[in-house]
Amino acid sequence: MDLQKHAQQPDTAPRAAELRASDADRDRVADLLREALAEGRLTADEHAERVEGVLAAKTVGELEVFIQDLPIAHQRRAAHASAPNRPTAGAIPVDPDDNVVAVFSAAVRKGRWRTGRRIHAYAVFGSVEIDLSEALFDHQQVVIKAFSVFGSVDIRVPENVSLRGMGGGVLGTFEVDTLDAADDEAPVVYVDGWAVLGTVEARPRRGRLVADILDRVQRKMDKSMRRNLGH
Repeated sequence: MDLQKHAQQPDTAPRAAELRASDADRDRVADLLREALAEGRLTADEHAERVEGVLAAKTVGELEVFIQDLPIAHQRRAAHASAPNRPTAGAIPVDPDDNVVAVFSAAVRKGRWRTGRRIHAYAVFGSVEIDLSEALFDHQQVVIKAFSVFGSVDIRVPENVSLRGMGGGVLGTFEVDTLDAADDEAPVVYVDGWAVLGTVEARPRRGRLVADILDRVQRKMDKSMRRNLGH
């Protein structure tokens, strides 16, 4: 009966401000504070006090408090919208484009490889590593369905993509860092699935960027420069 009542309850997904802050979120706010200090908008004491608060912040909403009175924060927020918490309906196929399976063993996907729209990862008394830091993204939305049973699924993404978690743990750990890309056209990686007496973890790899995005930004800059020069 309790399960039936729970199923009838409306979706109570947390608002963006209530989401747990990631290290990438803290770094983003710290960068804005550093710029504000350099521009003279904050004194050294104010900067130090706010940075201390940023390091102690637990949610995205707590972080926003420290930059809400800075113009540059509002300019950047207006420049792009946060990625949706769920993939676009019909954008992701039901069948996987790739299966990564480790049963009493280890399986790795890394290096320069093309991601599909859906990747399934199974770790049963084994370990799976999926590294997208050098991958080629043919699609903007990618779903990784991860199942860990007495095993581990470790996922790494470039730091200039968006990252969302949709799964959970049963006597296990399901932990996905929330990451928002500055580019609206950047890939969004959704990690779904379950960790049963195991672990599923996804986080950005520092210093790794999607080359496709960098090339597109460079093309935009070149086009803008040519326009300003009258070519």
